[in-house]
Amino acid sequence: MHWRRWTGLALTALLLAGCSSGPVRRVSEPSARIQQLTVRADGSWSAELRIENFSSVPMRFDTLDLAVEVAQNVAAGNLRAQPALTIGPESADVITVTMSPQVAAKIAVADALASGRSVPYSLRGRIDATPDEAKQRSFDVSRNSELSPAPGLPGVLR
Repeated sequence: MHWRRWTGLALTALLLAGCSSGPVRRVSEPSARIQQLTVRADGSWSAELRIENFSSVPMRFDTLDLAVEVAQNVAAGNLRAQPALTIGPESADVITVTMSPQVAAKIAVADALASGRSVPYSLRGRIDATPDEAKQRSFDVSRNSELSPAPGLPGVLR
């Protein structure tokens, strides 16, 4: 019986030692992508920007500055915002950012909408975010994707 008590104590100690380290706090680079782009009547664009937090801790997204290119290297302008938005671990949220695109980009997007075809885009820049209980960090963002006309929604690409 003496060995059972020592075995029980040893197993209890192992279990407690395994719990003492707590969850892993991993900070990973966030990502951003255009979820929807709407061409407004005044020619400006409204971009629903999806911000993704791949970290295991909540992060507050303070500022973002992303250069937008469409249709194979046609500069559109920059998406700039100060969302001050906290996104939970391994989650995402959407913010709306408006911009006044350059003329060549307006034409490229209008052509894609008129012909019913997709348009490639890229985002390059940075996002400043503060991980839970840490200092603010700056993350580089680089994304290539494409948007397609949304059926039944004139002037909308998704």
